[in-house]
Amino acid sequence: MVVTDGIGAVVLDFYGTLVRMVEPLPPDHRGIFARRGLSAQGELWGDQWSVGPGEGEEHTAHSADETAYVTWERDRLRRRARACGVPEAGLDGLVAELDRAMKAVRLDLYPDVPGVLAELRARGLLIGVCSNWFWNLEECVESVGIAGAVDVVVGSARTGARKPHPLIYRTLVERCALPADRVLFVGDMWVPDVLGPLAAGMRAAHLWRPDRAVDGVAPPLPEGAARITGLRELIPAADSGGGDGRGRSG
Repeated sequence: MVVTDGIGAVVLDFYGTLVRMVEPLPPDHRGIFARRGLSAQGELWGDQWSVGPGEGEEHTAHSADETAYVTWERDRLRRRARACGVPEAGLDGLVAELDRAMKAVRLDLYPDVPGVLAELRARGLLIGVCSNWFWNLEECVESVGIAGAVDVVVGSARTGARKPHPLIYRTLVERCALPADRVLFVGDMWVPDVLGPLAAGMRAAHLWRPDRAVDGVAPPLPEGAARITGLRELIPAADSGGGDGRGRSG
């Protein structure tokens, strides 16, 4: 059971919690290498979803603005491609295409999201989104149709650190303008969305959807955390308390 007594804000992870990837899927990186006659280098490249910044990475020096951040993203790709043996003459074009491919994700809301966000806000709860994402998190929140239901958006790219780095949680709590123990963090990833928020003084709800993207067995819950199989499970507990009138209905 999710205990929301005294909670003033519910903050949700983005991908895997609010949205999922739908077809057409982003181009496979190995195919991009192969089309450029770089099949061997593509095999060395590895999983396309592991080439970005790592969990917990701090990068404030590169998050001053969008230009600086995108330059840093592409420099990372360039160094990796060079290490895989890509010739200098082919680096810039390859890197630009890889960068576009990584961000060519089509997203759709989980069916329970719109109704749950509306009900939580109607109960006076501030609603936030906090995610390890590209620079365009705010635009993605708007593109899936929930910008009007969200009060606070905190993304790793603009903050300068990725969950579970403490900086992103400090920024989140400051943006919520509430004590940390009045913020409930909801997400599907164990360390970034449960252990990290708990260490920052928040409460946590581990989302373990039946159709989750995360494999494995759900870890035992530490004190201060709950587990839910869908966002609707946040609503009955919200009826019994929480909220301070700061959220906006509609």
